[in-house]
Amino acid sequence: MLTSPNQGPPNSSFSSMSPCGRQSQQCSHPYPPQLTSPVQQQPQWALPQQHYSHSGVMYKPGATSHPVQEGTTMQPSCPSLGDSGVSGPSSPISESRYGLHPQLLPSAVRMMEEDRTAWEGKVFVSEPISSLPPLATTDCVMEDRGNCSPRFILSTSYCVPCEGQTALQSHLPLGALVSPLAKLHTGERPLSVCMEADTVKGCGECGAYMCSAMGWQDCGQRFYCPFCGKLREVGWQHYQPTQGVEGNRVDREQRPELSLGSYEILDSQQDVPAAVLLLAVDVSAAALRGGHLELISQQLRSLLTSLNREEGAFQSDVRVGLMTYDSRIHLYDLSPALSRPHMLVVTETEDLQLPVREGLLVPLKDCIDSINSVLQRIPLFSAEFEEASGVLLELPVKAGLVVLQELGCPGKLLVFQTAPFTEGTHTHNSSSFFSSNKPKSLFQPPDPAVSLAKECVSQGCGVHLFVFSQQDVGGAWPGHVPYLTGGELHCYHGLQGELDRERFSSDLRRTVETETGYRATLRVHVSKDLRVSGCYGSFVPGPNPAHVTMATLDWRTTLAVELTHSRALDEKRGVVVQTVLSYTSQQGERRTRVHSLSLCCSHHLLDTFCNCQAQTLLTFYCKKMYCAVLERPLQELREELQTEVTESLACYRKHCSSSSVSPGQYLKTLPVYLNSLRKSEVLLPGLRSSVHQRLQLRCQVVSMDTKTTAGHFYPLLLPLPVGGDTSSPLSLGEAVRCTAASLDHGGLYLVHGPLVLLLWVGHNVSNTSLVQLFNITCLSTLPSGETKLPVLDNPLSVSVRSLINTLNSQTHYTRKLRVVKQGDSCEEALQRLLVEDKSPNGGASYADFLYHLHVNSIQLLVR
Repeated sequence: MLTSPNQGPPNSSFSSMSPCGRQSQQCSHPYPPQLTSPVQQQPQWALPQQHYSHSGVMYKPGATSHPVQEGTTMQPSCPSLGDSGVSGPSSPISESRYGLHPQLLPSAVRMMEEDRTAWEGKVFVSEPISSLPPLATTDCVMEDRGNCSPRFILSTSYCVPCEGQTALQSHLPLGALVSPLAKLHTGERPLSVCMEADTVKGCGECGAYMCSAMGWQDCGQRFYCPFCGKLREVGWQHYQPTQGVEGNRVDREQRPELSLGSYEILDSQQDVPAAVLLLAVDVSAAALRGGHLELISQQLRSLLTSLNREEGAFQSDVRVGLMTYDSRIHLYDLSPALSRPHMLVVTETEDLQLPVREGLLVPLKDCIDSINSVLQRIPLFSAEFEEASGVLLELPVKAGLVVLQELGCPGKLLVFQTAPFTEGTHTHNSSSFFSSNKPKSLFQPPDPAVSLAKECVSQGCGVHLFVFSQQDVGGAWPGHVPYLTGGELHCYHGLQGELDRERFSSDLRRTVETETGYRATLRVHVSKDLRVSGCYGSFVPGPNPAHVTMATLDWRTTLAVELTHSRALDEKRGVVVQTVLSYTSQQGERRTRVHSLSLCCSHHLLDTFCNCQAQTLLTFYCKKMYCAVLERPLQELREELQTEVTESLACYRKHCSSSSVSPGQYLKTLPVYLNSLRKSEVLLPGLRSSVHQRLQLRCQVVSMDTKTTAGHFYPLLLPLPVGGDTSSPLSLGEAVRCTAASLDHGGLYLVHGPLVLLLWVGHNVSNTSLVQLFNITCLSTLPSGETKLPVLDNPLSVSVRSLINTLNSQTHYTRKLRVVKQGDSCEEALQRLLVEDKSPNGGASYADFLYHLHVNSIQLLVR
């Protein structure tokens, strides 16, 4: 929320922008200096002192103590997007109550398109003291030349304030987003792998690993560690002399740890068991009645058979185990030496003592026939007795954990649950919890879940839970343990129809095939004048934010690290951030992945403002606020977001707005992103979403990377061709602003976010388009809801289906296409995604929020 529009009532215009800067930096005005109007010539802070009604709350502009408030208990009317009869800014949910023209506000779509035009198809070279990288939403090749790729570490600012007081004054967060196992794009050089014995050792004092930021002295006999500020001796076996003015070692280019920002160390000395795959299937009476066991069994057989057929792949050698459970645990000895699998029944589940043996975990290629025979018989089981109180999630997780502990293996535990879960003591089934005096208890996991998650972390057990219950899961929400262990919760609510079955099949395969790290430890090292003050993400928090332990993680796992000054920084030395991830690979190799990022420092606030990006700040704020909901009231968090951005805007106007800057990367779109965050389902819950949906949404979003987070809080609104030439493939760069004013009543629009894919059909769309896309001739015969487009041989159908396949390949989550017709009652699903408009939950529109930011920041300057 660091930017404000340079406009007042209609017919206003933006003021010009010009260059900043120190050292010829190319940046742009994050904040327009003032709100101007050709009609009103007096200063804009001379506002009429009257009250305005905003989102059901009377608001008097002027002070930051009067934030934009959204009602959480009211139920505003949700007019159809077509109620106004016309498209454009006159749409009642798009217009500003203060006269700001929505289409003239800074556009996130335009910023992404400009950055894509500037960088797509080019190479960003990441050198020491790196410049501002392309946006996370831009596909660009990253080249590591001494600084790690932005895919691994993305700083909230690429120019750090030298003084802590200056950093506090800017109200910009100081930190980094860390994705240790992020995927590299096609065309990028794979990470270099070094053997531990051959790697130049880092600092023995602070534990930092060798990197290009180490300064060499005494002809290479010693090096300066920027993390602890001490000189360290180089071991004789790794000594090499230095050369040149820079003082680099002669073997610098031959050693990744000296010349690259990212590298990996392979420890060949440790004998670590490979990761295993353990399956746990609910066979209780309720599960047998549910009718889903046949589908679960069939999908598991299909998946395991396909993995076994992949010749030469690791999957065929992975050890697999199977157990079933009701109020008891049934283990299966799959040893190939047996003529048939043996079932071992454990009836005492209070203090689990399992008959663990090697046959419980067998290489897939050796047990494929045995495990298939058991899976075929599971749907034929008969319930021996009726459970009166459902099933506890802890039972299969504890049983699977005991198996892994006794055999000393990390792995993935997949639990397939059909029966309703037993209500726990930590229950939440009413939206009244959001307005209670202690709303923080809603998101907090119960102590038993935390204790169980800690055991899983210690063993390297990632829990993935598939829930097929016909009703909502019980009050004891079962998602805490999966998400705290790096796993996921998948809810299907009955698997009704082919689309649900396809989604289950896709989720299951992706869960098993995703490359995963186990028993992971992440350590964060920063320059000696900084310290790690916080770490935010989906993990079990520990006492030291600079030291995080995780059961499992994959390429999507992203953490936010917050930094704080301990003393003034040296502008000449800059800042270095290093992350060291030690983990076990799926093949059983112990690896250490090192990422180092060097940043410049400055005494000037303008340099800090000009080296930030809205998408990065959004992701950082999202992780911090979504973790803070465990401890603090939601209203307090929303107010803090608004206060921070207002103070930051005022700081920019006071210290930086007189500078002239040129267009480039800037923060003009931060208000629309943070307003979307403030009115999200987690921070501003609506009446139409359940408590469990909000809990799951929080867990999903808190682990997202920057690109996915930006897409979640500002989905792409893509107009589809409804006439003319449709022979060329659709481009992702054709998105329009996420507002009802962008919708043409005669058009088709695809809304793409990481968790949602929605197709909006205007009521005036042509019959030709309906025939080509849906194979129908009348809009009234098109049902709203989840659907699958028919395969038709025409340019529109081919182009749209190709675009949907492309979009689905770019997200980790399996989404079902949902059709929404203009004027239908289900159109509220689209309104929630049009983040520039007023929210059905009562959240402010982008224009109104920007107006309040401007008014409050002006008040700070004049008081």
